[in-house]
Amino acid sequence: MSSTQPIGVFDSGYGGLTVLKEIVSKLPKYDFIYLGDNARAPYGTRSFETVYHYTLQCVLWFFKMGCPLVVLACNTASAKALRTIQQKDLPKIDPDKRVLGVIRPTTERVGMLTQTGRVGILATSGTVQSGSYPIEIKKFFPDIKVYQQASPMWVPLVENNEQDGPGADYFVKKYIDLLVAQADDIDTILLACTHYPLLKNKIAQYVLPGVKIISQGEIVANSLADYLLRHPEIESRCSKSSQRTFFTTDSTEDFDHHAGIFYGQGLQSKHLVLS
Repeated sequence: MSSTQPIGVFDSGYGGLTVLKEIVSKLPKYDFIYLGDNARAPYGTRSFETVYHYTLQCVLWFFKMGCPLVVLACNTASAKALRTIQQKDLPKIDPDKRVLGVIRPTTERVGMLTQTGRVGILATSGTVQSGSYPIEIKKFFPDIKVYQQASPMWVPLVENNEQDGPGADYFVKKYIDLLVAQADDIDTILLACTHYPLLKNKIAQYVLPGVKIISQGEIVANSLADYLLRHPEIESRCSKSSQRTFFTTDSTEDFDHHAGIFYGQGLQSKHLVLS
């Protein structure tokens, strides 16, 4: 095995491709392996224990592939599995490898964007139930008030390529209205699911002018670049030949068809059976 290996990027399905797209734009020289656990998606409605088990299994596969660093480009996995993997599993499996998530870099940034001190979170039911965003934001910005709204219909809308259709309007407006009903002076809304950036234009139609709608991809990409700069012992183990490899635990034909929506270009995936 080579002394340098790709960075792993994981999601329960397609959504993490919106994050990978921004990461590749920021770090084009690096090699990446993407895994979508589509056969067991969605994670958002599953229990903490199930999400942890599935995520750990996928992280171990990345490690077997040689990845020195894995990014959980999935809010549900970051909320329900990351801390346990970092604190309990990594020291036993391989203390020299790293697993990062999307919640911490986002919460470090989001508090700098609000003027009213009112931040809205739109996420899957699992991420909302975990309470991860209010907890993490409070660590960095204790005076900010956070309001959450689960938006469970948005993922199937996007995965069925209906995000721009008239049918999406009802559910976009419904969840925006429920969020705004909690506090009418929310001026920053975080899209805390990697599918939701594809609904950003539609969401903008139902919020007041001037409300900031924040996607995670660019924030996570910048955070990863900063992490690699601060951790040369990890960065030096990451290969750099601009290669991208994609895996899915479900149909490759279906994955390739949908992935273009999220990644912005065509790709060819490989099938992976997790034992």
